[in-house]
Amino acid sequence: MKYTQETLRIQATTKQAALNIAFDLGNKEWKLAFSDGSRTRYVSIDARKLYQVEREIERARKHFGLAEGIKIVSCYEAGRDGFWLHRYLVRKGIENLVVDSSSIEVNRRRRRAKTDRLDAGKLLGMLLRYYGGEQRVWSVVRVPTEQAEDVRNIGRALDVLTAERTMHSNRIKGLLVQQGIVIKNVISKKFLNKLEAACRWDGQKVSGDFKTRIVREHERLRMVYEQIRRLKKERAERVKRQDTGGMQQVAQLQKLQGIGPESSWDLVMEFFGWRAFKNRRQVAALAGLTPTPYDSGGVVREQGISKAGSRRIRTLSIESAWCWLRFQPESSLSRWFEERFAKGGKRMRRIGIVALARRLLIELWRYLNTGILPPGARLSRQAI
Repeated sequence: MKYTQETLRIQATTKQAALNIAFDLGNKEWKLAFSDGSRTRYVSIDARKLYQVEREIERARKHFGLAEGIKIVSCYEAGRDGFWLHRYLVRKGIENLVVDSSSIEVNRRRRRAKTDRLDAGKLLGMLLRYYGGEQRVWSVVRVPTEQAEDVRNIGRALDVLTAERTMHSNRIKGLLVQQGIVIKNVISKKFLNKLEAACRWDGQKVSGDFKTRIVREHERLRMVYEQIRRLKKERAERVKRQDTGGMQQVAQLQKLQGIGPESSWDLVMEFFGWRAFKNRRQVAALAGLTPTPYDSGGVVREQGISKAGSRRIRTLSIESAWCWLRFQPESSLSRWFEERFAKGGKRMRRIGIVALARRLLIELWRYLNTGILPPGARLSRQAI
């Protein structure tokens, strides 16, 4: 009986044979590291040449003497190449992991060797450890669907265009101030008429190449403004139709006072829409709003929030928290902030708003999943 139990235990812990691959992705060249669990093989291929990837996988299988149809697992770091390679590998029947670069352990020496070959080998070693049972050896990125990734382009395009609008507007104002001219609303269609009537510091009209430059800047500013207007109109129409689950969630968030079109769209498309959070800790951790304690020996201190995850969502959640205080003063969250942080000065308010942002994200997550309003929150007039 003892012998039978020992045999079963050995059989249960025996690892399944597999071909392991780690990709180190460069702009011109990719380094591939292969392993069967005991031996390692390195090859270099041209970047984004998929037929070379298939060829080297077959060569590695034969090199290690693995059977056809063997299980293949792979990994690469999340970066500029995005998720198209992941979708290609999955389509080929390969089990792939996209790894968060910041979660990969590194040598703490001041000087350490770093090459593409070493990076690929490091990834390969951690891949073997991950499938060997060390699930916390790194953080695996959740890959969005192509539809979820595509719909995010509207919000991100609006961010880029808004930054360009500010840039062109500031440039026009700066050029005018150089000649002692101040025109407030530079984005208006009447700006060119105001420019014609404006006078420099010496009473002369604006003319020459200087005027031509300002006119060109204004044309670019107007073009950016029109693109922003069209994108916002398209976004509002999609939310109004509510033909997808994501659009329904955006409309649900907009029913709350203090949650506008910008924040509701980004919170759903970038955070809540395609992720399946299991608990409130995961919500706060992905936004990077969790505390980072330091307790070693006799030293105990707080290092601040982790700032992991999405910086975009972290910034948006803090902005939303300030809006929540203004438009939802009777809610439990606002009252908690006022009682604990409001009377402690500017520094305490800055600390408290981060704590409020974390709690607000959790309440919004619960609201989207259960439909239950955050305690004391009010709906907007349009939703009533």
